[in-house]
Formats: sequence, structure tokens, C-alpha cells
Amino acid sequence: MAMKNFGLYLLRWQLSTPLLAGFVYFLTQRLGATLTMFVANLFGAALFFWIDRWIFVGRGLEAQDELWEVRPNVTCAECLKPVDRGYRLLRMRGRGQTGVPSGQFRCLDCSHRGGADAAARACSDVLPECPK
Repeated sequence: MAMKNFGLYLLRWQLSTPLLAGFVYFLTQRLGATLTMFVANLFGAALFFWIDRWIFVGRGLEAQDELWEVRPNVTCAECLKPVDRGYRLLRMRGRGQTGVPSGQFRCLDCSHRGGADAAARACSDVLPECPK
């Protein structure tokens, strides 16, 4: 994943050069070299911040197999024990959406059991010969 991100970053870096060069060429005739460099850096930062964020952070959630919400001081929905930390599976790769509020919080042991069951269901939806 790191090499893919690095490759995307290098591509973004190369594509930024002609864009900013045109911007600098256009403004240098009007503002002078020093002020143009300052404005071009602000423009580049404002534009490429979002692209870099997508490369290094934004695609990270899609690449994760599971996304969990953790909440302190809950009662487990399965074993009904009060626990210091409860877990709720928000999304598995290829199933569900993030932020689904209907899921119930479980203790660590019950959440592992529930996550394994959900993984088996997701696998059996795709492959009938999935291991159980």
C-alpha cells in the first residue's frame, strides 16, 4: 500500500508542476516574482492539500477490512454484562455502510464472535463453498 501511495504522490507531484508553472507565468507579469511565489504557494497548498489527503488518508477507510465504533461504559447486547468498553461493527469490506446507528454494542468476547459470524455470512454470500 505504501508503494501505491508513493506512486500516486509522485504522479500528483508531476502533474502539479505544469499547473503551477502556468499560474506563476500568468501572475509574474502582474504582481512581480516575490509576491507571485507567495500567492502560488498558497494556491498550491489549498488545492493539493485535498489531493494529498485523499492519497494518504481518504482511501484508508475503504482499504480496511472492518470499521469498528468503540464506546465506554456500555452493557453488552448479548451477554448483558456491563463493560468498560463496548464494540459495534460499523462496516465490513463489501457490506454495509459506515455510521449505521442500529448496531448494538458488545463486549470484546461477544464482538469477536459476532464479527466472525458476520464474516462467514459475507463470505457465503459471495462463495457457496466458504469455510464455516
